[in-house]
Order: sequence, then C-alpha cells, then structure tokens
Amino acid sequence: MAELSLARDFPPAQETDWEALVKEALKGAPVSSLRSVSYDGIVIEPLYARAKDATVIPGREAGDAWGVMQRIDLPDADAANAQILDDLNHAASGAVLVFEGAVGDYGYALPATEAAIETALKGVHLDWGVPIELDFGPPSRQAAGIVANYAKAKGLSASAVNIRFGFDPLGAMATRGVVPKPWTELAPAVTSLIAGFVEQGFTGPFFVGDGRPVHAAGGSEAQELAFALANAVAYFRALEAQGMSLDQARRLIFFRLAADRDQFLTIAKFRAIRKLWARVEQASGLEPLRACITAETAWRMMTRRDPHGNIVRGTIAALAAAVGGADAVTVLPFSAALGIPDAFARRVARNTQTILVEESNLHRVADAAAGSGAIEYLTGQLCEKAWGLFQEIERAGGSFAALKAGLIQRAVAKVRAEREANVASRKDSVIGTSDFPDLAEEPVAVLGAAKAPATGMPPGEPIPPLARFRLTEPFEHLRDRSDAYLARTGERPKVFLACLGRPSDFTARASFARSLFEAGGIEAVEGSGDTLMKRFKESDAKLACLCSSDKVYAGEAVGSAKALAAAGASHIYLAGKPGDHEKAWEGAGIGTFLYQGCDTLGLLQNAYERLGA
Repeated sequence: MAELSLARDFPPAQETDWEALVKEALKGAPVSSLRSVSYDGIVIEPLYARAKDATVIPGREAGDAWGVMQRIDLPDADAANAQILDDLNHAASGAVLVFEGAVGDYGYALPATEAAIETALKGVHLDWGVPIELDFGPPSRQAAGIVANYAKAKGLSASAVNIRFGFDPLGAMATRGVVPKPWTELAPAVTSLIAGFVEQGFTGPFFVGDGRPVHAAGGSEAQELAFALANAVAYFRALEAQGMSLDQARRLIFFRLAADRDQFLTIAKFRAIRKLWARVEQASGLEPLRACITAETAWRMMTRRDPHGNIVRGTIAALAAAVGGADAVTVLPFSAALGIPDAFARRVARNTQTILVEESNLHRVADAAAGSGAIEYLTGQLCEKAWGLFQEIERAGGSFAALKAGLIQRAVAKVRAEREANVASRKDSVIGTSDFPDLAEEPVAVLGAAKAPATGMPPGEPIPPLARFRLTEPFEHLRDRSDAYLARTGERPKVFLACLGRPSDFTARASFARSLFEAGGIEAVEGSGDTLMKRFKESDAKLACLCSSDKVYAGEAVGSAKALAAAGASHIYLAGKPGDHEKAWEGAGIGTFLYQGCDTLGLLQNAYERLGA
C-alpha cells in the first residue's frame, strides 16, 4: 500500500504565512501583543519553532500508563472502604489515604486510628502491589505506623507492598505556621522512624518533596519547584546523617506537585522537577535515576460556584501532568470545595483519567512534549528560575531556616498578591465564577459539609504560614451576599442595563456588563428602544448601566444618564472607557466606568454598599 500523505496536496506552511494571518486578525496591533508573562517573569511568545536536538527526559517508559489514584478522605471508615473497593474495581490503580492535618486535608479526612484504617483497607489486596499513598500531618502522624503494622498483621511481606509513606515535616511546618522543635531534633526523630521501616523491609519511598503548600498559597511554578526541591535536599541530607548511603537515601524520596489549569506551564513544571533532581544527584556524585513524581489537581483552581466547571479544569490539569511525565495522578472531585464529595463526583474524577488512558492513549509516547519549542523553552526557563530560588533557600541555611526566617513565605505572598489583583480585575478569569456566571445554577449534592479549620495555635514557635486559598473565594463571598439578600427580600440585588441604539451597537458591551455584575450576584435586567425607561421603572433597580458603542455614546450618553437619574437611578455606570468624554459624562451623572481590566471586585463590593445589601 502506498504511503498516505495527508499534507501532499497542500503547500508547506511557513512562519511568515502565520504572521500574515495574525496581523490581519489583530487589525494593526503588533504581534508582540500576543505575548504573555508568567508569574515567574517568563516571557511567553505566541509561536515557537520546533526545538532542535531535544532529548527525552527520563520518566515513564513509553506504553506505561500513569497510576490512576483516587482520594480516600471520607470520615466514615465503612464508606471509605466501599469507595476504595469501588474505585479499584472500576479501573483505579490505587488510593491516596488522606488524614487529618495533611496538606491535602480540605476539611474532611479519614480518621488515623487502627480501627478506621483496618476497616478502610479491608479487602484491598496490598499483596498484589496496589499502590497506597499516604497524606498525613502532625495530628495524624501515627497513620504511617498503623498502615505498616496492618500490612505486617496480614502476613504480607514488607518488600511486596507498594506504599508511598509521605513524611513531610517541612511541608507541615509551612502550612501549619509553627516550628514544633529545632531541625537538629526533628530531622533525627523522623529519619530514625524511617530507618525502622527500612529495617522491617519496607521500600517506600518515605519522604516527599511536596510542592502543594506553595501552590495552594498562591505561589508561582518556580517557587513550587524550588520549595519541593529544597525540602527533598533537606531530607536527603537527613537520611545521610542517619547513616544511609546517598544511593539508598535518594531512593527513599519522591515528589508531589500540583497540576494546574495552565496546561503548558504544568507540563513544563513536571518535566523540570526531574531535571532539577537529576542535577542534585549529579552534584552528589550519583548517576541520576528516574525519580517518582506524583500529582494532584490544584486546590486553588477549584470553585464552589458552577462546580461542574471543575471537571474541565481537572481534565486539563490531569492531561498536563500525564504529558509532563507524572507517575501517578489524583484528580480532585468536582464538588470538593463544597464539602465531602459523593460517589458520583468521585466516579467522574476517576473516569476523567481512565478516558485519558484508555481512549486518548496519552501514555503511549514517552515524554510526548519533547521537541516542542514552547515546552522545551518553558521547561528550561522554569529550571533556571527554580534553581536560582533553590540557591537562595540554600544560602539562607536550607528550608528549615528559610521558613523560620519567613523568606519563602514573603516571596509567595508577593506572587499571591499579584494573583489576587489579577483575579479581582478578571485578567485571570475563572469561567463560571468571575466570568459567565449562572445565577440560576442548580445546587450540587455533597455528603456533608467540610469541617471548619481548627482554631488555636499548635505547640511550638509560630512562623508565618503558607495559607491555603482558592482563587474565586472573593467572588463567592459576593454570591453568598446575593443569596442572603434573596432569602431576605425574595429577589436578588439588581442592575438595569440601559441598551442604547441597535443590537449590533449594544450586544457586546451588554454581555460584558451582565457577566461583570452577575459575577458578584447582582442580577442584570435589560431594556432597550422606546420602552427603555418604562422597563427601568418596572425593574425596580437602583443601579443602571449604559451599554452601547462609542459612536452611540457620543450622541446619547449624556441625555440617557440624566433621564435615568431623574427616573430614580441612584448610581449610573457606563460600559466602556470614557476617553475624552470623561468630564462631560461625569457631569451628566455617570459615576463609574466598566472596562476590561478594571477593578471588578472593588466595583462590585462598592455596588453592594450602595445598595445596602
């Protein structure tokens, strides 16, 4: 059979062809306007040529699927057991047991007791090598020993079970905001415990360099990588001090990173951590081995409003982690931010991955992003940025000293502030919450509410914590105010969109204004044409917003604003920038201008104050 060439009837594409089409679409704007800049200051071009002489980063072998891991965080042990068995019987590879006080404790967790763990693991064939990953914190640190003892009590060979134990005292210190004891005491205590597991035959890995605390606190990709790397190096040294060889010590460490909705940066981040750890191994005189890298989809991108949108974000993140070479991936159920996810949400999380494996076959190619100009560039940039931050931590005395001095927390707080400002202005938009919200969305069922965070300071020396947050929380608080207003009055707070001219004049800006106001729970009511003023009076709205084109505004904005004010509008907005008309329009009673990049959050908060809602 002759070779089929789908491109033979088309002329070869050139970069100049692309540039010509882009210039036409940009209508005179420079191509450089398509550049973006990451929170690490990496300038990202819109197009890259194929990377020459690129090599595959050693990770999963071609054809080896990543582990489909399911979170087991149900407070009821019987329900947890039923969930584990259901997951394993429906294509999940293994389970992540989440205990109280863990980095991944989002308000609900499995009790760290012998009875609960034995019940939860009943019927799970650990002897078949089913992967179990532990996510615990100081309040549940006994979980590791209980799981190990459970395996021994079942007569299982310690070397045959597949347990990633997940000790992370530095991550716990950062998230809890407390130094429990000096590192000279803390490190030997943990490493001696690990040495005991090793003597029993468990192979681990045991320590985890977990980047999630930085990511969940708003940090950048390079900051997350540097934090995970610096912690792993601290554990590497602690194991050596315990008397282990460097070769043995490195085999007892794995990494866990957050997978985000930013697909390209997530792919690059997972590739970068392998290169960074290989550099540490080489600096230690070791030939690099393939590190174990696991992923969890990011908490900070989860939303309570329009939670089904989390399915899309989770899919993008899981795909990116898999393409980036993660050995195991956990997808947060789409309702995780609302409370304890039910069986349906957990099934969707599991099936998200099984479809990517079984139908999309993403695992068939080893390091599928190798050679991509964009991904290779981002990987290299993240390695360079993260290595520089890692060196800063090392110069400060390592992770423990840097956390105690607040060095890491201050750097993360700076990036978090930038993120919060970009979310507030909707420069960083979240579909379904800050953009295109649905005020009539149906509630999503959960099994129970998340437990409120514990109050009071744990024993030890306080330090600034890496406080976890979600990007959409400020908008969700406004939506909660809207719900409370609806419950009190029987209707939502409203704004009247006064649409001037023809639909072709006002539709774009009316859609923009509707999305903006309803992101804060303020219902938009439209009126146009001859019935505009009649509709305004019938709406009983106190706020009004003019929506039309610049051309129509020039002739009608002043008169319309005065008419609305006379009809009872207490505050008038205009969708668009005022340009040279600012003084005249403000003189006519227009108080606020809405435009792309304005402080949407502040504007909405001010609207609630005006409404007394």
